[in-house]
Amino acid sequence: MNFKKIILIWCISFLVIQAEAQTDTQSFYRQSLKNNNTGMVILGSWAIVNMASGAWGMSVKTGSTKYFYQMNLFWNTVNLGIAGYALVSGYLTDVSALSDAQMIDKHLTTEKVLLINAGLDVLYMAGGAFMLSKSKTSTKRPELLKGYGQSLLLQGGFLLVFDGIMYLAQHRLSGAFLENVQLTFGPKAFHLAISF
Repeated sequence: MNFKKIILIWCISFLVIQAEAQTDTQSFYRQSLKNNNTGMVILGSWAIVNMASGAWGMSVKTGSTKYFYQMNLFWNTVNLGIAGYALVSGYLTDVSALSDAQMIDKHLTTEKVLLINAGLDVLYMAGGAFMLSKSKTSTKRPELLKGYGQSLLLQGGFLLVFDGIMYLAQHRLSGAFLENVQLTFGPKAFHLAISF
């Protein structure tokens, strides 16, 4: 076998391995998007239920209960916007246009955002607990403080569980995928190899 044939066989083999790696990375990222989209459907559904019940509760309830429903409505308007934007972005993502490094980076960024959100969720709950405590001694709008505090405890608690489950699902996915990935960095290059 001459040298040209060896080089040709090596190049073809390399291209086949690269194509398989790309397919596996794309499968991984498609699952990542599927996880996100499922989560956003859950978040959006939670938001719609809370907005509908919030609008109802604001119109028929009084006192702190009215404010509880009011905050649920306001809070979930934001949740619905986030879920809607994320769903549209997820469905419009052209996975084949992304490099392996971009797909992995986007996934890992999502994991980081979920962890940051979990920290914020704890702060929301702390704010709700503070408002609830303050409502017992405040002479200025104690019913508002109580209702809003209860709502923040509920919404923060839901989001903490939601973000925790989403993080675990995404982290488990990346852990399984990255076990088989070898990353090499050079001064001007990034190389990804996947073990089969």
